[in-house]
Amino acid sequence: MAKVKVTLKKSGIGRLGTQKATLKALGLRKLQQSVVHNDSPGLRGQIAKVAHLVTYEEVG
Repeated sequence: MAKVKVTLKKSGIGRLGTQKATLKALGLRKLQQSVVHNDSPGLRGQIAKVAHLVTYEEVG
């Protein structure tokens, strides 16, 4: 199964509560922190919701 590496590039301070909750659900708490998740449609939806705050890339 493919993996996706998600990195927090901008802070969640001052953002909507749903966006903050999405960052927390992704496991992102600090700037420049990266997490690796299994790729799924649900994960892609979460990334799309906070796309302006994170970057992502597929990992082997």
